[in-house]
Amino acid sequence: MTGAAIRYAAPGRVNLIGEHTDYNHGFALPIALPQRTTVTFTPDGTAAVTVRSDHETGAIRIPLDTQPGATGGWAAYVAGVLWSLRVAGRRSVGGTMYITSEVQIGSGLSSSAALECAVLGAVTAATGDRVDRTEQARIAQRAENDYVGAPTGLMDQLASLFGQDGHALLIDFQDAAVTPVGFDPASADAALLLIDSRAPHAHAGGEYAARRASCERAAHDLGVASLREVQDRGVEVLSAVVDPVDRRRARHILTDNRRVFAVVDAVTAEDYSTVGRLFSESHASMRDDFEITTPHIDLVADTAVAAGAYGARMTGGGFGGCVIAVAPIDRADAIAERVHRTVVDAGFAAPTCSRIHAGSGAGPVG
Repeated sequence: MTGAAIRYAAPGRVNLIGEHTDYNHGFALPIALPQRTTVTFTPDGTAAVTVRSDHETGAIRIPLDTQPGATGGWAAYVAGVLWSLRVAGRRSVGGTMYITSEVQIGSGLSSSAALECAVLGAVTAATGDRVDRTEQARIAQRAENDYVGAPTGLMDQLASLFGQDGHALLIDFQDAAVTPVGFDPASADAALLLIDSRAPHAHAGGEYAARRASCERAAHDLGVASLREVQDRGVEVLSAVVDPVDRRRARHILTDNRRVFAVVDAVTAEDYSTVGRLFSESHASMRDDFEITTPHIDLVADTAVAAGAYGARMTGGGFGGCVIAVAPIDRADAIAERVHRTVVDAGFAAPTCSRIHAGSGAGPVG
């Protein structure tokens, strides 16, 4: 029997500070984006979900008893949610699903988590299950880790589910605690700029997984379960890490965790010049210690600062995607123009630049 259509939406996210800290049980400070992925789901009582997307041709049928490896490509994120719900002892229901999205794919804005959380919201609304947001985040993360095969942390899902207008989210990944932090740059005559390099965000050659493994080796050398356990001991503790590359990776994690709290303090004081300086320090750490930026991304960040931004950093897992910059509001247009001209003159694709703000989290539509 066909039920009424359910519409559910979830946003992408931008991480202000704290990169690759989530799977190290550290801290991060993302915001939810205004751009959203919307799922329209019509349950029909069958044993499968038939899904279509406005970005793809054709329909894909996903049995409710799907197993990892059975569905690939973009639809694996949908299938992964159905599988993860079942593993969690939750119900699913068959039906037809249509997906539309404003979240740019491949730019490091967590289009995958937006899709997972929107699908999860629609399916649990159809079954009537009440699942708290932290458990939803873990169900969605399991879908991405164990069905899709991407070893990501929990930040993207938590940001998508807990987002609040006008607030960043201080996340402690040791216990998935989320604390809203007022975030309104415009009130201090500042602007948060999102610069899409248009270099596809890709964890090339398993580099994301390699960074995670490096951090795990560093923790093992230190005799702890995660780098979080040595956070308060300073970077000097890392002298016990055997491999110098692993040591640099761990140094990025410890210093970026510190920068998270420094940004929270600066945002609270509406001191966006300090926020910018911390952004640039984080970018240098990702470039030199964690080695996840690219010459293209570095050019975007450096040019934004040279054009008058307080600071700039890559956001997301690395190897492409977007740069965020915080700047005086009256310099925003000039920065966008300078970045565009410089990047194109260097032979790269023309970037796009937009002002963004913190949006709301996942929820039903209309």
